[in-house]
Amino acid sequence: MAQCTIALYGCGTVGMGVAQALLSRGALNERIGDRIRLKYIVDARLDEVRRGLQGAGPVILTDDLEQPMNDPEVAVVVELFGGTTAARTVVERALTTGRDVVTANKALLAAHGDELFRLARQHGRSIGFEGSVAGGIPVIGAVRDGLIGNRIESIYGIVNGTCNYVLTRMLERDMLYGRALAEAQERGYAEADPRLDVEGLDSAHKLAVLARLAFGTNVRLAQIPCEGISRVELSDLRYAQALGYTLKLLAIGLRRGDRLELRVHPALLRREHPVAGIGGVFNAVCIHAGYAGEIVLTGQGAGRMPTTSAVVADIAAVALGTYRLDFAAMSQFGDVPEADVVPFGDVETRYYLRLDCADRPGVLARVATILSEESISIASVRQQEASGPGKQMVPVVFMTHRAQEAAFRRALDRINQLDVIRGERSRFLRVEDI
Repeated sequence: MAQCTIALYGCGTVGMGVAQALLSRGALNERIGDRIRLKYIVDARLDEVRRGLQGAGPVILTDDLEQPMNDPEVAVVVELFGGTTAARTVVERALTTGRDVVTANKALLAAHGDELFRLARQHGRSIGFEGSVAGGIPVIGAVRDGLIGNRIESIYGIVNGTCNYVLTRMLERDMLYGRALAEAQERGYAEADPRLDVEGLDSAHKLAVLARLAFGTNVRLAQIPCEGISRVELSDLRYAQALGYTLKLLAIGLRRGDRLELRVHPALLRREHPVAGIGGVFNAVCIHAGYAGEIVLTGQGAGRMPTTSAVVADIAAVALGTYRLDFAAMSQFGDVPEADVVPFGDVETRYYLRLDCADRPGVLARVATILSEESISIASVRQQEASGPGKQMVPVVFMTHRAQEAAFRRALDRINQLDVIRGERSRFLRVEDI
């Protein structure tokens, strides 16, 4: 087989790992021989890239986006810029000039994946994107190839290591949210501006990518309701733990007949659930497949080397000539229908509700009446130790049976208006029995 020449766009954290892997002539060469050649690295920070490579191998460094595109030797463009502006330009230019593309850019695929896949098919090219979801966990390949004969009923899990680390540290070390997030930033697990992670948008990007593969529909980011972990309180983690639950930020995709349920939010899982015990920066993706049953994939979901592993695997598949054939044949990469998504208000789940109630007779009866009027059944009630000035307010935790999201929201709005409830302190969490 002829040598496959690569141009790498973006040599940041992951890009440097990919460059070093391709230039080192290590494990990859042992597996497939000398079939891959990294010829160009495109980045604005040329001096920084030179220092990072430390003479790892012969490669052309440039800040000119067009130089590799004008080189007929370049067969594959690896896009690791991130974002959706320059990255989109690079990917579209590569495809229209006859190059295959490998990317780890979940934001780009969530926003423009449908048109980019269509463009790739029009030009007889392919897009590899294993690195876009769950770092070193080969979840894309598992859904695309390993489960090709299965109807996927659900795919969900922890796909953001920053949030998982914060929630784990809060409970294990009795930390408030702000301190746990600061520690994550100190250790390099969270960005200086962590909002993309902690508000759930990163997980929503990944869910959009997974849902297309799993369910064969085009999912738009606006169709995914998204809540993060920034309002999670340590007291609720403790109360939930006492009830036998662990809190995780979940990305959830479920079939509901001919429709899909898609959402990202913190959720309580029974501590026996296979995903509940995944802590720290690790990710876990749970797939319910028609023939294979339940499959749980776990591993490091982010960072230089895990994501490098995924990107290099895609490069190798393209270089070996196998990836383009699969991409051309599989329906998920062609014209797929738009997803018919269940409105969030129609979703049904169980709820954990914590209220600060006045310590006086009849309060719980008033709350129970409102819940009943909204067709919400109480599964259990547990009163905690009194809190607040003079300990006049008592935290009370309710667990409900399954209820409709819209009905629960109406009930909560009414409850918070009661003069015996400190409404600004009310908190709720969804409970998942997937």
